[in-house]
Amino acid sequence: MTSPATASAPADLGLIGGSGFYEFFESAERVSVTTPFGAPSDDVVVGDVEGRRVAFIARHGQGHRFPPHRVNYRANLWALRSVGVRQVLAPCAVGSLKPELGPGTIVVPDQVVDRTWGREHTVYGEEGPVVHVGFADPYCPRGRAAAVESVRAAGKDVAETGTLVVINGPRFSSKAESRWHQQAGWSIVGMTAMPEAAIARELAMCFTTIALVTDHDAGVHGGEAVTHEEVLAVFARNVDGLKTILRSTLAALPAAESDAEATCACRRALDGITLPVALPG
Repeated sequence: MTSPATASAPADLGLIGGSGFYEFFESAERVSVTTPFGAPSDDVVVGDVEGRRVAFIARHGQGHRFPPHRVNYRANLWALRSVGVRQVLAPCAVGSLKPELGPGTIVVPDQVVDRTWGREHTVYGEEGPVVHVGFADPYCPRGRAAAVESVRAAGKDVAETGTLVVINGPRFSSKAESRWHQQAGWSIVGMTAMPEAAIARELAMCFTTIALVTDHDAGVHGGEAVTHEEVLAVFARNVDGLKTILRSTLAALPAAESDAEATCACRRALDGITLPVALPG
C-alpha cells in the first residue's frame, strides 16, 4: 500500500510548512512516498536541523498549488510517518480574533475548533472496525512546552494558550462570521490546522501548531477585510524569526522513542484499539 521510504536515515521529527522552508536543512534528500490516499502535496525532504533528523513536506506543494480545502492531509501525515516521523511541528499563518494578539504575535494553541467541511477527516474510513480516537487535548503537551520556551528565548510576543478555529477557505471570513468566532471566545482563525491535527492523532503522532498572527480578522475592532497580499507581506517580515523559533523547538523536542517505549499520551492514542489497517513505519 505504501512505497518503502528510501531516506538514508529515518527522521523522527517532522515539519509541515510552506515551500520557503526548503533551505532549512544543512543537507537534504528527497524521498518519494506513495500512500493509500494518493500522493502527498510534494516529496518528503529529509535532512539535518540542529543535529536532529527532520522530514519536511510543503503543505500546499511546490508553488503553493493546493488551496487549503484541496490539501491531501491524510497523504501528507502518512508520508511523514512512513519515513519514521513520530513528532510533528506545523507552523501556520492565522488571523487574530483578539485585539491584544497583534500581527507578529506567536500563538501556541492548546485547543482547536473544526468548521471545515468536504475534507477527508480520517484514515480509517474505508472498512471496519470503526476507530474512535480521543481528541480532548488536540496538541502535544511536550511539543507545546518546547515551542513556548523557544518563542520566549527568541524575545517574541507569545500567547501560551488559545483556541484556533479552522474555516474551510479559501475565502476569508465575513465580518459577521468573525464576530461570531470572537464572541465564542476563540483566539485565532486559520484554514489548514484541521483535519491535520486529528489525522496526526489517528496515526499516534505528537503534533504541535505554532501560529503566526498576520492580521486582525475582519470583525475585530471593526476592521476591514484582509487581503492575501497583506497576509503574505506580514508573513515575509516575520518568517526569519519563525524559522529561528522552529529550529530551536526542533532541537528541544524529546529524543526519539520506539513506539513500545513512548510515554506521551499522543503516542499512546491507539493503545487497546483494533486497527483495520497496518500503519507505516
